[in-house]
Amino acid sequence: MTDDIAQGGPGPARTLRLAVAQSTVPGDPTEPGALRESGAEVRGLMREASAAGARLVQFPEGAITYPSRDVMCSGPSGTLSAADWSRVRWDVLREEAESIARLAGRLGLWVAFGSIHPLTRPNRPHNSLYVVSDQGRLVTRYDKRLLSNTEVSFMYAPGSSPVVFEIDGLRFGCALCIEAEFPEMFAEYERLDVHCVLLSVMVDDAARAVVAQAYGRLYGYWLGYSVPAQFSATVPSGIVAPGGRWLARCPADGRPALAVADLDLDAPDADIDVSVRLARPWRRRARAGLYDDHRVPGDRRSETRTTF
Repeated sequence: MTDDIAQGGPGPARTLRLAVAQSTVPGDPTEPGALRESGAEVRGLMREASAAGARLVQFPEGAITYPSRDVMCSGPSGTLSAADWSRVRWDVLREEAESIARLAGRLGLWVAFGSIHPLTRPNRPHNSLYVVSDQGRLVTRYDKRLLSNTEVSFMYAPGSSPVVFEIDGLRFGCALCIEAEFPEMFAEYERLDVHCVLLSVMVDDAARAVVAQAYGRLYGYWLGYSVPAQFSATVPSGIVAPGGRWLARCPADGRPALAVADLDLDAPDADIDVSVRLARPWRRRARAGLYDDHRVPGDRRSETRTTF
């Protein structure tokens, strides 16, 4: 089941400017000063995105905080134990999230940013991506469905459904970090007719960015790939085009930055045009039984595999 949102804006558009951020992600949710610093950095990048004409800006997994397992789960003699979520400064997290939402409304900017989302005690929180509209309203939340072994064993409750939201007629899906290792999730978003998947990660891993490029090639949509600034020297944040090419990338220098590109459904670039207009529809036809009427059952030359 998918969580579909009414489109933002007056009507269908053919182009949308996306900004993808790399921001500094703190690992200690018990430290109010670090949470406020990350919130302030997010808001500064939001202002830059607005000045660049972006309609939507995407931030990393855990943009306000991505709790370190060593902070939350340290047991005796270095073993891991269930996270103690009572130590988190939930009040500060909420204040920072609400400040981000208010600024989104003032700027007229859509924002997708990662944080942890508390559930009713004693349930564990979700690892989530909040989506705030250009009116400053939290319109949906994506909860990470496929968790790492540490996350599911000691830290989070998994989510249960994909999320699709619309801005000016363009459809966006959401995914978080290790979910990139599960192609079926990205195939699902292709079936849900998204134009772009926002993949926000908290990992220092060049291979995961290659996987993101592959999904742009395989499924014919754009991908926003957002990483923490502290990991950008390995792979910076960026935007992948349908067909798999990087359209824009942040500097690989460890500093907060934005990559900005237009998602243009009528792009003249040959690779994007072929991927969106030809390859994606063709693959759908192929999966839907295109070849059934062309097979030749009963032909011995086809069925015998031991003769030249």
